[in-house]
Amino acid sequence: MCSILGIFDFDGRPEGLRRQALEMSRLQRHRGPDWSGVYAGDRAILAHERLAIVDVESGAQPLHGSDPGNVLAVNGEIYNHRVLEDALAREYPFRTRSDCEVLLALYEQRPDEAATWLNEVNGIFAFALYDESRDRYLIARDPMGVMPLYTGRDREGRLFVASEMKALIGVCPEIRDFPPGHVLDSEVGEPVRYYTPAWREYDAVAGGASDPEPIREALEAAVERQLMSDVPYATLLSGGLDSSIIAALAMRYSRRRVETDGAEEAWWPRLHSFAIGLESSPDLAAARAAAAAIGTVHHEIIYTIQEGLDALPEVVRHLETFDVTTIRASTPMYLMARRIKAMGIKMVLSGEGADEIFGGYLYFHRAPDARAFHDETVRKLDQLYKYDCLRANKSMAAWGIEARVPFLDREFLDVAMSLDPGGKRPAEGRMEKDILRRAFDGILPDEILWRQKEQFSDGVGYGWIDSLRELAGREVSDRQLERAAVRFPTNPPLTKEAYLYRSIFEEHFPGEPAVRCVPEGPSIACSTPAAILWDPEFAANADPSGRAIKGVHDRSY
Repeated sequence: MCSILGIFDFDGRPEGLRRQALEMSRLQRHRGPDWSGVYAGDRAILAHERLAIVDVESGAQPLHGSDPGNVLAVNGEIYNHRVLEDALAREYPFRTRSDCEVLLALYEQRPDEAATWLNEVNGIFAFALYDESRDRYLIARDPMGVMPLYTGRDREGRLFVASEMKALIGVCPEIRDFPPGHVLDSEVGEPVRYYTPAWREYDAVAGGASDPEPIREALEAAVERQLMSDVPYATLLSGGLDSSIIAALAMRYSRRRVETDGAEEAWWPRLHSFAIGLESSPDLAAARAAAAAIGTVHHEIIYTIQEGLDALPEVVRHLETFDVTTIRASTPMYLMARRIKAMGIKMVLSGEGADEIFGGYLYFHRAPDARAFHDETVRKLDQLYKYDCLRANKSMAAWGIEARVPFLDREFLDVAMSLDPGGKRPAEGRMEKDILRRAFDGILPDEILWRQKEQFSDGVGYGWIDSLRELAGREVSDRQLERAAVRFPTNPPLTKEAYLYRSIFEEHFPGEPAVRCVPEGPSIACSTPAAILWDPEFAANADPSGRAIKGVHDRSY
């Protein structure tokens, strides 16, 4: 996890802008506390705050290519960099062991084919690359938007690029999320989609495979790829299906270095796992059982409701959102990250993405047919960068930790999203994520493998959401909620809880630019607004908690 800050499209001496870039970059330093670097040219500036995970000794950025005028700043990890480097080594003299240097090599070999070679890259990334000789820049973001990236222009027309919005507030009158799976070439002028998998269309996958074995093989490969690290790492373990599978697979490879540098055993051989919850929460009990079966060195973090409530202002500031379900789930994750950091761990594996791919949220039980089911999974994946990816990334990055998400590995996605939607869809006698459960039969206890879906904000303890609602009821009056559209004309909050988060957000991010980057629309159990139409009861009971799905959740409201 790192941060990048770029300034482009300016003329003249960069001294004043260089100081401005350093100050803006400093606002993101929590993401990369290990080192700072800056490049300042006559037409571009790149600043970088580094969290050193791969090539700790020589991977400082910005990186320069074999042509020193090619400069790169990256927030990310390129999991298949060794394979790409082997193919490029004859033409490009690699000077570091950084996984990110391969992006420079790809650019120098095929400078006008970025939309092609980006599809050869398997990783999570947001980068800015500047070519002095052509006065050209490339800006790109990974296919699913695991890494955050924002752009904006100031009143002089200069383009600013940053990993977090907070660096752009007060500088850019307009701020935008850079779209996942896109690349902006300054010689083209607009972001262009480079990632267009066939599985997005229902007709391309209907009647496809329904065998669970390829799922198991592809996820095992993804986890092994993503254990690439030169520093201590761990796994998040809520005790739910997704995180338990990731932890079990990580355990298989944790004693062997992924990098082939001659070492047979990692210098951090014991795999640690972390769970958080209120006293006696469902997740803590389940995580304890999963950890015992998997064999991780397990750590339980018990927080109190008051500790969570006290953290809300900082959670909103770091997450840069007022979305209700995101804040509910991010608060315990933010508290857990601080404890993980205290143990010297800099990278964690997490289970985000499985519910979107396999239709794991409980509202998917109401999908009217296979096409509707598949289209909703695609919609969920398209918006994941505003929700779970944002939560996992920024909750951890607040304390200088990188979160990796093997379920969103692009090679795994191609396998999982090509399955027959009819076979993935929950139906009578078939649980949500049935095919994923069957794929990993035998590696987890049955009580974990077949545990009902609990959204993270529910699983940490049902009292957490209830207490947030009670707090909002005390802090926000009926009159304030009635006039919400007057105070917040853009995307006005619909509940007192949403009003509370929006008020905190406004303190840190005044004005309209940041508001437009936050998602809006009704949701039930984390659905998109489109899925509200699946059941007449959804509109009346819309709440992002999984407990809102009556007749499915064991402890429905």
